[in-house]
This record gives sequence, C-alpha cells and structure tokens, in this order.
Amino acid sequence: MPPKKAKRNSNMQLESLQWALRKRGIRPTGTIQQMEKKLANVKLEEEKVRNMQANNAKNRKTSTASNGSGSIPKNNGGAKVRHGSGGATAQGMADLQDRFQIVLWRRPLQTIHYFFREIPCAVNDAGKRFIFSLYDSKKRTIPLSRKIVLFMTIAAILYGLHFIFGRDEPQSIKARENVYWYGYWIILGILSSVGLGTGLHTFVLYLGPFIAKVALAADECGTLDFPKPPYPDQVMCPEDPDFTRGIVSVYDIICKVRWESLMWGFGTALGELPPFFMARAARVSGMVDDEDLEKFAELLQRKKRGDPKSLSIIERGKLFMEDLVEKVGFWGILACASIPNPLFDLAGITCGHFLVPFTTFFGATVIGKAIIKAHLQMAFVILAFNQDLLDRVVTLIRTVPQYGSQISDPFVEYISHQKANLHNKTNASGEPGHIAYVLDKVVMLVVIYFVISIVNSMAQAYHKRICREKVKHKS
Repeated sequence: MPPKKAKRNSNMQLESLQWALRKRGIRPTGTIQQMEKKLANVKLEEEKVRNMQANNAKNRKTSTASNGSGSIPKNNGGAKVRHGSGGATAQGMADLQDRFQIVLWRRPLQTIHYFFREIPCAVNDAGKRFIFSLYDSKKRTIPLSRKIVLFMTIAAILYGLHFIFGRDEPQSIKARENVYWYGYWIILGILSSVGLGTGLHTFVLYLGPFIAKVALAADECGTLDFPKPPYPDQVMCPEDPDFTRGIVSVYDIICKVRWESLMWGFGTALGELPPFFMARAARVSGMVDDEDLEKFAELLQRKKRGDPKSLSIIERGKLFMEDLVEKVGFWGILACASIPNPLFDLAGITCGHFLVPFTTFFGATVIGKAIIKAHLQMAFVILAFNQDLLDRVVTLIRTVPQYGSQISDPFVEYISHQKANLHNKTNASGEPGHIAYVLDKVVMLVVIYFVISIVNSMAQAYHKRICREKVKHKS
C-alpha cells in the first residue's frame, strides 16, 4: 500500500476511534491500540447491559403472562416507590410553576433578592469549572505544565495592566485608548451571544450603525481620513480647505472597520464558551443540573426513539445541528458559526456533550464568527448604505399609494441629518429627527428588556438551587 494512502487510512481510523470514545463520554487519549482497547471494554460493558435489559424484559413478559387474569400482585414496596415518585413529580411541577412566578413584575422584592444571592453562586460555579478544566482526573492533580502556563498567563496580564494603566507615557496612553475601544466591542460581542439565545443583539444596535455611519461618511466626504479626535467616537469629514475628494471603494471601508468587527466577532465566540463548558462538565461528572442541558438530553432520547412526527421544526433544526457537528466535526462547527444562526448555542452544547477538544471548538468558532461571518456582515451593511441604493429605496417607497411620501420623507430627513452631522452642521433646533428619536427609544427599550431578562433568569436559577438542596436533604 502506498505511504500516503496508508497514512490517510490511519488518520481516518484515529478520527473514528476518537468520535466513538467521545460519544460514550470517554476522553480519546493514548495510542490507537490503547483507544481500541478502551472501546472494546466499553462495548463489552454495553453488551452486558443490553443482555440484562433483555432478561428483565423477558421476566416482565413472563410475569404478565402468569397474571393473565388481570389481578395485580401485592407489592407494598413497589406501591411505596410509585407513590413516592408521584409525590416527587407533583412537588417538581409545583416548584416549576412557582419558579415561573419569580419575575420583576410579579414578585419584585423576591426576584431582586434572589438575583443578588445568585451572583456569588454563579461566580463560585465558574471558578469550580475553571479549576475542573485544569484538573487531571487520572493523576488527581493539576499537571505542572498547566500550572506553568497559568502562572505565565497571570504574570503577562498583570504586566500588561501595569504598562497600560500604571504609566502616563505616550505609548501607554495610546495602548489604553485601544484597550478601551476594542474592549468595548469585545464586551458587546459577548453580550450578543451569551445567555443561550437571549443575548442582546448588539450588531443591530451598535456595530451595524457604526459601519453604516462610516459608509455614509466615506460616500459624503470622499475619504476615510477622519480627524482624530473626535473619531472613532464621532465620525466627521475633514475641514482642511486643501482637502481633495477621492473615490472610496468597498474594500477600503471594510479595512477601516475591520478591527472593530473582528473584536466584536471574537467576543461572540467567547460568549459561546459557557454552554460548551457546562455540557462538558455535566458529561464528565454524569450530573445534568442545567435546564437547557436537560432539554438537550431529552431531545437526544426522542431522537433515539425515532418519532420524527412529534418533533417541531425548531427541534428538527436542533437535531440537524447536532448531526452536523457530530459527524463533520471542525468543518461542521465552522459552517454553523459562519452564518447567522440562532441555534448555534446547541453546537456548543453538542461539542461539550461529546467531549470535543476545546481547541477544535473554539478555533472553528473564532474563524467562523470573527473572520467569515464578520466580513459578510460588513459587506452587507456597506452595500446596503450605498448612496445609489438608498436613492433607489426612497424612489421605491414613494411609489406606494397614499402613504409613500409619508414613509419616505422621515427617512430622507434622517439621512440628511446624519450627513449634516458629518460636516458639523447640525440643525439649529438641535432636534435629531423623528426616525433618530424612535431608534434611540428602541435601543433603550431593548437594553432594558435585556437587563430585566438577565435579572429574572438569575433569580430563577437561584430558586432552582434552593429546590435542588431541598431534594438532597429529603433524600
């Protein structure tokens, strides 16, 4: 066999072994022979479990046939178990209904109290997960190499903080401004993806308008050399009388806003890590405490039962995501991260559940979100706010019978106001216009809703902790 073909077959065998072990909750470490031995032992245990289940099912059928008269045999212990199970189920339903009542508009004091009690608990859980990620279960300690890397990382962070915030040199001041500016976009990216689908849509509210403002300014000013300051806080055309207009291409605008978009995309990738680490810790420990992980486990069980008619469209989409990530691996994660995908949280849960390596998941997510998806969004916004396209949109709106001019006039007023701001020629009244006023209020309402949802979810999480502790004490 040729060497290249033999190497390709060996790589395929290694990948199939790794996926087979990850599906069973076993870390794929060691040589191919060691992994084959692990897989053989696991399959042997699975065969024993299947034989035991088959014997139990046969025994149940035999007992049912012997009691064909319909009489139920007396079994006080079984009755107690069924009664206890029913009581536990009823108590769980009561706790669930009570949890849904813990919101700010129904129980404000209790919700705020639980919210502040949950904050230290969440920080403690995050610290435990971080320590657990460093811990080697076989050696029952943190390896020396990880300790050295952790120490060097902390030392580098402390030195960077001292250089940026502890000095007043020109280089430190410039570095401080960059940290503030790009850290702002990273935080917005984290807020956009954190929270399992309930994040703040910061691209629509912040990054998209910033790119649109730069695109409008490039078309109006004929340059991208905006005066600093006030750029990037405020985009204005140069006031130099010797300034000559030029033609600004789409590529030039993309280069101008690239780092802001990359930092925002990197923040969205960081926001996808909590579902990954929660699912990974739950799979390794065998405990599922998170509600989203419970729903994911239930969905996998329904998939095994093979009942596609009972699944909704969203559930089928989730299963498609799970199959794509499980079978394709790195490229599946990359494909899911490269497009606007509200179900990408499930990719993080799937990768954590099947013990996909952190480098594979995070690398594919960063490349997809911070590079591919960010450039697609930049190009879309820049092309959408091209002056020729805007004129066509206004002309199309004005063709609407009766209401065309009423809709297009505020839009034209808003664009004109934005262009006047580029030349520092604001209206004498200082009023931003109807559309700008409405957009400001919409942004404010969305941010308020996001904060309220965070408070409610954390308060409900603390209530779930209380219920869990009660169950532990009873058992």
